[in-house]
Order: sequence, then C-alpha cells, then structure tokens
Amino acid sequence: MPVTDFTVAEKYKYQNGFGSYFETEAVEGALPIGANNPQKPPYGLYNEKLSGTAFTAPRAENQQSWLQRILPASAHAPFEPREANTFDTNPGVHNREKWHQIPNQLRWDPFDMDETVDWVHSLHLVAGAGDPTMKTGLGIFIFAAGKDMDPREAFYSADGDFLIVPQHGVLDIQTELGKILVRPNEICVIPRGIRYRVNLPEGPVRGYILELYQGHFELPGLGPIGSNGLANARDFQAPVAYFDEDTENEYTLLAKFSGHLFAAKQNHTPFDVVAWHGNYYPYKYDLGRFNTIGSISYDHPDPSIFTVLTAQSDHEGTAIADFVIFPPRWLVAEGTFRPPWYHRNTMSEFMGLIGGQYDAKTGGGFQPAGASLHNVMSAHGPDASTHDKASNADLKPAKVGEGSMAFMFESCLMVGVTEWGLKKCAKVQDDYNAESWEPLKPHFKRPSPAQIPHGSKKQ
Repeated sequence: MPVTDFTVAEKYKYQNGFGSYFETEAVEGALPIGANNPQKPPYGLYNEKLSGTAFTAPRAENQQSWLQRILPASAHAPFEPREANTFDTNPGVHNREKWHQIPNQLRWDPFDMDETVDWVHSLHLVAGAGDPTMKTGLGIFIFAAGKDMDPREAFYSADGDFLIVPQHGVLDIQTELGKILVRPNEICVIPRGIRYRVNLPEGPVRGYILELYQGHFELPGLGPIGSNGLANARDFQAPVAYFDEDTENEYTLLAKFSGHLFAAKQNHTPFDVVAWHGNYYPYKYDLGRFNTIGSISYDHPDPSIFTVLTAQSDHEGTAIADFVIFPPRWLVAEGTFRPPWYHRNTMSEFMGLIGGQYDAKTGGGFQPAGASLHNVMSAHGPDASTHDKASNADLKPAKVGEGSMAFMFESCLMVGVTEWGLKKCAKVQDDYNAESWEPLKPHFKRPSPAQIPHGSKKQ
C-alpha cells in the first residue's frame, strides 16, 4: 500500500518534503527578492516574521517563516476571555480541573459523535502531563464535531503543536499558509500559533489530537536501517500559498492560551497571506506510505520501529512524545510469539484505533474511535484470546492488520487523566482487566522428576 486509496479525492496542491525550506506565492512577484523586510514590499503588502523557535536556536533547529500579507496579524482588538467557565484544558495550574494520577490500565469505548459543535468546541482533553505555560509536556484530546467553523472565525493554539489524527470524516483546513485536506489514514500537524479554520465537507468528524507543549516533531533517526525507511521525508506535504481579500467585514480570532479560550475582533480576514517562505508551516502525511520495518528471523522488535514522528526530551532517545503506528504488515518470524509481548514500560502509552482490528487485541473490546492508556509501569500486553490464538498459530508468513490502522502516543511522562476522560465521557470500560488479562491461565508444568531448587515449594 504505497498510498492510501481514499474515498474522498484530494482537491489541493502541495509542496513535498519534511523540514524543507519552501517558498510559495499566490501572486507572482509577491515575495521580495534578496531581502525579508524591504522598506516597500511588493504590491503594498506587509512583511511579517513567524518564529516557531527562539531567534538564537541552532541553525539546524531553527524554525521560522516570512509572510507577505495584506495586514499584519497584530491588527486586532484586545483579546477577552471567552467561555472561561467551560473551556479549561490546563488542569492543575490555578484551575478547577485536576489530573487523576492512577496506575490502572484504562480502555475507552468509542467516543460519541457530537453534531452540535464546531471544531473549537469539540476539543476534550482526555489525558496529559506538564504545563503549557512552562512549555513542558503534552495534552491528549478527543475531537468530535458536526459543524463548520463560522466563515468569519479563525483559531490558533499558543500552547503547542497540534498533531491531528482523524478517525471519521474529512477535515478541510484553511490555514494562513494555505489549504489542507485531511482524511482518515492521514495525519496533520499545525504548529503553535498558526491560525486556521476547519470545515467539514463530508459531515461530522471524530478523531484524536496530541498537543505538544515543548519542541517540535521531527523524523526519528534511522541508525543501522540506513538512509530510507519508516516515514520518508518526500511523502510529507505542505500547502501552497492561498489568500482571501476582505478588509470590510468583522472577523473573530479565537486563541487557546494556557488551556483557556480567548477572542478578539478584527476588521479583516486572518487568511490574507499572499506569499511565504520558510520552514515553519503546517503539513500532512498519508500513513499508507509508511515503510514498515520488522524482523525476518526471530523475535518481535520494539515498537519504536513503527515511529512516524518524534519529539525528543533533553535526553537523547527519550521522547516527550512519539507518534507510532501499527499498519498492515507481514509477519514471518520463526519460532516466535508474534503479537507484542507482555511488558511494563517506563513510558506511557495511549493507543487509538482509526479502523479495523488491532492484532494484539482481538477480543473485541478495543474498537475504532476508542482508546486505551497504559501508564508508567502499568503491565499490559495481548488479551487472553489473542495469546491463546498466537500461542497455537501455524507460524507461516502471514499478513496482519489488513484494513486496520492502530496508533500510539507514547511519552516518557507520567500521564494524568482528566475528570472528563475518567468520568464525564462515560466511556471507560470497567471490565477491561476482567476481559483482557484476568482470564489468563497458568500453563507451568513442573519437570518430571521435579528438580526443585532448595526453598521452593508449591503454595
């Protein structure tokens, strides 16, 4: 599956590459030549710099773009708090919401669709760690919306980068830097601060979001794999410049700032960037293009071989967030229990299912649009029925995951669960352990004649 066979056709053009330096103009000649901030920009536009990293970040890490726009982004009235009593996605920091820190394995039934709300009001924080005001940690959201955003609204998050994983429906996203169509089996990253509006051309949508409060996503190193494999840079797509021209109507700019919602009025469209160049921009990726790597001899490799994007902590090899997928793939390992092994992990693992059946959870409880969380050192692995099937399977080459796509948000942080995620959504499965692992039976057989070390005895 080199590309996904989408049911909804693509309608936009893109620039291809990850971390590439692009330049694009919707009007020829709109980008100044040889300078970023000329005294008189072409066509009477304004110069504006958009910085995703500190000015003094090392050149290899520096992310910024120069925009040529009709009016600067600063041309708006002051922000005012909006829906302060209901929009609270920063638990534990001077807010009423709090984290539930619990060691239990958790699994959620499919989250409900909600056709009454737009994108902004569909965001529900399920779990997370850290604090966006300190630019540390991450938040994990569910979105479920049924309405287009108002055509005279735009939204941005000052808290972090949004990694969006649609499960149902299609997102038609107009950003300042151009338009992106995002369908199930694609992901989209909208970096911190970039303004956008979401339309729903195929009706209601639902899916998952990882908001990264610190750093930015990058491709994982390939090490001995070599120069190609996993997610290849050429398969990421960034928008081309597209702009609206309206300086007569009132628009509302919505900001997610420290987990709260703010609004400001302005008398012009936010989507007036005529041209831009740089390496700080939104992008999308078709998960069907992932080049899966696996064992061709024995044993089950670590799931890190399925990492699409990573955001490293200050300790190399330890991620604040990894985005990992489990796509259709061949299993050929000899003499090997092929599903993921039972394990306890210093990392937290939040899993979701876009479609199909995850091969490590065949008991039926892990469903598309549902989720699971195995926190730091919470033991987990295949359910009892999967273990039984895999332990007795004929170990010939087999294709697993046909028509399926599961994913994982993995983090080195201990992840808390919100009141909405634990109780208000009413989706937590009380019988998760009873259905998955409590039915496991002991198969230990003492050798005959028994060779029992001194001090060992049957209880």
